Amino acid sequence: MEVEEIVEGIFGGNKRALARAITYVENDYPEGKEVLKRIYNKTGKAHIVGLTGFPGVGKSTIVSKLTQEFRKRDKKVGIIAVDPGSPFTGGALLGDRLRMDGFDSSKQLWVDPGIFFRSMSSRGRAGGLAAKTGDVARLMDAFGFDVILIETVGAGQSEVDIIEVADTSIVIMMPETGDDIQINKAGILEIGDIYVVNKADLGGAEKTEKWLKAMLMMDQEAVSLLEKTTHADEMAVESGRIYELLHKKGWIPPVIITIAERGEGIKELADAIEDHFEFLKSSNLIVERRKKRMSKELFDLIMDEIKRELTAGKFNYKEIIEKVVSNELDPHTAAEKLVKEMLTKG
Repeated sequence: MEVEEIVEGIFGGNKRALARAITYVENDYPEGKEVLKRIYNKTGKAHIVGLTGFPGVGKSTIVSKLTQEFRKRDKKVGIIAVDPGSPFTGGALLGDRLRMDGFDSSKQLWVDPGIFFRSMSSRGRAGGLAAKTGDVARLMDAFGFDVILIETVGAGQSEVDIIEVADTSIVIMMPETGDDIQINKAGILEIGDIYVVNKADLGGAEKTEKWLKAMLMMDQEAVSLLEKTTHADEMAVESGRIYELLHKKGWIPPVIITIAERGEGIKELADAIEDHFEFLKSSNLIVERRKKRMSKELFDLIMDEIKRELTAGKFNYKEIIEKVVSNELDPHTAAEKLVKEMLTKG
């Protein structure tokens, strides 16, 4: 397929063209970059939803059930499932294909024309995403999907990159996930727009829900109100009341209880996702979020271009390395010389 044919196919709803474009982008082919350039002005309409959390909390099941719920609401759904990959070969089992309920040839979801599923290897990249996840989401956006669900690797504590791609970030937990310090250390309480306590049938879900709500509302106003209560039961009641009060004033991340295997809580989760998207649009926060993301993306792309120029043998890069190794130049001076040369020569 030529670039023009792929672009026309994406705009025309040809899944084969979309799949080919994703392959080009994943493998960093020049055709992939050209396709991304040509489809960009048709992007920005999809709601990109990221789902992250510790291994075993049920992310794949929730993605499957959410997909079914959004299809009932007549929304087209694109799915990107990032699996852990080897940092050496880039290979991955792509096990999300196996675990995701409903995504096998005997069930309707697999052949639903309103769904597109793509597995990606992280290729050893930290942060829970593959390097090209954002670009693949952009291709799906241009294709016309209403909701794009991105499931991260599930590596645990370092998995915060999802906020650089998603409009709405969902953190999935389960009862007795771990101690409070471990969860705070993971940055989990800083990245979520919605929190899910899945596998509630295991017991302890209510305790986890109360703890999450208490942590999420811990601004100074809430703390001062809670300090007035001394009894544990009173504090629990007051925590719930303040949480609801603050939620009405702005967006306080809701905590949704689910048993995804049974489909329990999925409708409420889908409602919360849609509510958050409406909140972002009505408050204009979606523009601010996307502006911040684009600023970082542009910076990363500029750095990639610089690296490409240097490794291509331009600007005496190899000679300067030799001088640094032989102690003729220090690394800082070498870097300054290279930058000046690149800026002057363009």
